[in-house]
Amino acid sequence: MTGTARPDALLLLTSTCPYCPTVLAGLSDLVKSGGIGRLEVVNIGAHPDIAQQYGVRTVPWMRIGPFELEGLRSPAELKQWVERVGTPEGLAEYFHELLKEGALLKVSAQAARDPAALDALLRLLGDPDTELTVRIGINAVFEGLEGNPELQRTVEALIALSAHREAHIRGDAAHLLSLTHDPSVQPHLQRLLTDGVADVREIAREGLERLQSAAIGPPR
Repeated sequence: MTGTARPDALLLLTSTCPYCPTVLAGLSDLVKSGGIGRLEVVNIGAHPDIAQQYGVRTVPWMRIGPFELEGLRSPAELKQWVERVGTPEGLAEYFHELLKEGALLKVSAQAARDPAALDALLRLLGDPDTELTVRIGINAVFEGLEGNPELQRTVEALIALSAHREAHIRGDAAHLLSLTHDPSVQPHLQRLLTDGVADVREIAREGLERLQSAAIGPPR
């Protein structure tokens, strides 16, 4: 979070939720300290239409800036999410959490409308410690955008990742490069045909075949 900008927050709760008071107190303290600019609190027992509007099925549910979170969050966690607003690292951590929870559709929807989302996903892809389930999710998001012109902005970063010291990152990068349908990535995939790891070589070969098919176009 930069400058004097402070994110706003929305909290949805119910009167019977055992965790909602803790989250409400944490967010209220952040308003008092200036971490949050404004807090709106809605009891969805009285306003079920608001829950329907946001597709909320469990409480506490909160939105802090662009981050939609649910469940019990400690004051320290809430403060951390506030500090992540507006940072590339924060968006990457948000996607990491969503993909670990299996919320692929939510990440895909954001990636389709927000170019910064792709940068955050590549940040995760380049981290050797990113879990396999998250890496699979990242691949799925890109596969949903195959051939989309927006993927052109990821080519340079993917080329760099294709030379990573970790074989699984090189393999992921090779696969995603082929999804861009950009002919200029062909030499980089050809380079990986001589990679020291068989899986990477196979992914590169499949990627070159995908590029060739994209260049030819669908059969008439």
